[in-house]
Amino acid sequence: MNFSLPTTKRIGIDLGTANTLVYVVGEGIVLNEPTVVAVTAEENRVVAVGKEAKEMLGRTPGNVTALRPLRDGVIADYTITEAMLSYFIDKVCGRARFFKPEVMVCIPSGVTQVERRAVLDATMQAGAKIAYLIDEPLAAAIGAKIPIAQAAGHMIVNVGGGSTESAVISLGGVVVHSSVRTAGNKIDEAIANYTKKKFNLLVGETTAETIKIEIGNAVVKEGASDKLKSMEVRGRDNITGLPRTIILNEAQVNEAIKPTLFEIVKGVKEVLEQCPPELASDIIDKGIVMSGGSSLLTNLDRLMTDLTGVPCHVAEDALLCVARGTGVAMENIELYKRSINKK
Repeated sequence: MNFSLPTTKRIGIDLGTANTLVYVVGEGIVLNEPTVVAVTAEENRVVAVGKEAKEMLGRTPGNVTALRPLRDGVIADYTITEAMLSYFIDKVCGRARFFKPEVMVCIPSGVTQVERRAVLDATMQAGAKIAYLIDEPLAAAIGAKIPIAQAAGHMIVNVGGGSTESAVISLGGVVVHSSVRTAGNKIDEAIANYTKKKFNLLVGETTAETIKIEIGNAVVKEGASDKLKSMEVRGRDNITGLPRTIILNEAQVNEAIKPTLFEIVKGVKEVLEQCPPELASDIIDKGIVMSGGSSLLTNLDRLMTDLTGVPCHVAEDALLCVARGTGVAMENIELYKRSINKK
């Protein structure tokens, strides 16, 4: 009889502001859940995590709060992040495990040393044997199958939920990078603020996100009003306090989100301005690769191309790039050890 001993699992976690994805070496992406935790008000006890908790956003009774433990790509609530990581690791490895897993977590490149240490500590406390950190742009580039080891410049822009990471990568390392704490969540906020100012209608963040996905468009043609997509939006009237429905179209959403999109492009331009001339010519040649869930906003690549003058395209499976890259880096740790922090 052959008894195969259980081995240490190696896990890559894309700890995002909006979604957390988990990659297990040898299995691929096994988990993709919203980064939301529901806790009780009195004891601060975790009631639900992920999809279940997201459904509670804006709908909880007084004694339960649904919140996002990460803000702008960094930990805003340490204890709850630790509980959430612990939940995800247990879900992937099972509660009764012989060996603690090795875990690599992906973080924005612009975070401080204190914020880096917080992620490492939270990962160790959540049950990891060894914790590694990898920068988001590098993980996104690996996941988007960019040949980063070459002596040539490649540019990646990862537009996530809490932050937009832009970086030029050459010879397996980040040459220049910029991290702007403006991304998908700020776009949702802009939509919610617009409906409040323009229509006196209050909408929740889930509704704002649905509007962005359904009819959000970064580039709207002038004068094509009959072809514009529109949708019914329900919320609460700010004056009467009663429920009300309005019709919102693409052009209005575009007007709401344009200032936020310009902020994102500004971060990309900063990187292009600091880029060494040799690498800049490579980038014009190869174009900019976009990844992250928010890069899927309709025509965002077109807006980026128009404003930077550099061709842009969205990577395939843009939402999964960072998680996949983190997993691949975990599999080939020797190759990438220059770019990884370890605890």
